[in-house]
Amino acid sequence: MKRTTTILPSWASRPERFLTALLLLCSLLPLRAQTTVTFPASDSLPVTADLYKGKAGEPWLLLFHDEQGSRGEYRSLAPRLVKMGYHCLAVDLRTGRESNYVSNLTTRRADTLRPHPRPLDCLRDMEGAIRYAYENSHQPVVLLGSSFSASLALLQATRDTLVRAVIAFSPGEFFRPFVTVRDSLQAVRVPVLIAGTKQEYPYLQELSSLIPASLLTLYTPVRYDGLHGVAALLPDDPASGDYWLSLLMFFRKIRKTAP
Repeated sequence: MKRTTTILPSWASRPERFLTALLLLCSLLPLRAQTTVTFPASDSLPVTADLYKGKAGEPWLLLFHDEQGSRGEYRSLAPRLVKMGYHCLAVDLRTGRESNYVSNLTTRRADTLRPHPRPLDCLRDMEGAIRYAYENSHQPVVLLGSSFSASLALLQATRDTLVRAVIAFSPGEFFRPFVTVRDSLQAVRVPVLIAGTKQEYPYLQELSSLIPASLLTLYTPVRYDGLHGVAALLPDDPASGDYWLSLLMFFRKIRKTAP
């Protein structure tokens, strides 16, 4: 009887290599759901963003990175937020660098501007993102920011009728002497979730003290310290499950109060 010999590929002859390759492939799968788009900021600077589409008719959630980041900050978070019932738009603001090996393309374009952009100038990118989302949905949008962009999102909500609600992770006074965030927030007229670490909580209480109590949800984890910004949503933070639950409850709240 003739023996048949099967020659395996080199990667299959070593199970550990095959497993590593499989895990790498699985880690890349969420990236297929995104589309990179470009739209103008309110001052016409081209802004790059990643669009993660949800179901037809669902609202839009706009995602903004921390000061040195990029839209890549939400590569692992946006697919989960989509499953919670949103189209997600992760935006490259004009001040930043990179996150998760994703370069900030809006910053590259803004590097040619004179004078060089300041953090407050990112409001123009937010305005462009809000208009882009509204043109595609014809309904107000929800903003989610991290650290400096959390403060920007709160400021934008005080002056933009197309903002339906704000989720702000670890906001702060990043723009003095030009703007005082605390004083500006007395003009907030939409639901707001402000989340932070245990250490940040007293500071966040003071920062948000002028927001009408009926509109404010202030959250900090009970069992753990938590991490700064949207890093709190990542598995590296033991409190991430609690933060996700606070998000879920807030989403339910704003859907009940939607016009």
